[in-house]
Amino acid sequence: MLLRLKFQKYLSSNQKQLKDMKKIVIKGFLVTLFLMGSAIFISAFAQEPGAPPPPQEQGQGGNQPPGGGAPIGEGLLILSLLGAGYGTKKWREAKQKA
Repeated sequence: MLLRLKFQKYLSSNQKQLKDMKKIVIKGFLVTLFLMGSAIFISAFAQEPGAPPPPQEQGQGGNQPPGGGAPIGEGLLILSLLGAGYGTKKWREAKQKA
């Protein structure tokens, strides 16, 4: 009996704290639910529509690779030579300063 009275007294003194804690948990759950829902909603509408269908006449022998079969070897050679020349220039400048 005495234990029961002490327990009821403890509950009545902490009842306000328990109600406040319950409110905080519910608000946190609702905020989390809202943020997750809005993230899913935004990401669902952020997807761009699919690509249009290709035209009927798309090349001589059917589909071609991206770029239309344009040669890229000459451009790579030019870029490599320019990069090597720039690196050589910077190397010589650094060597002269030292």
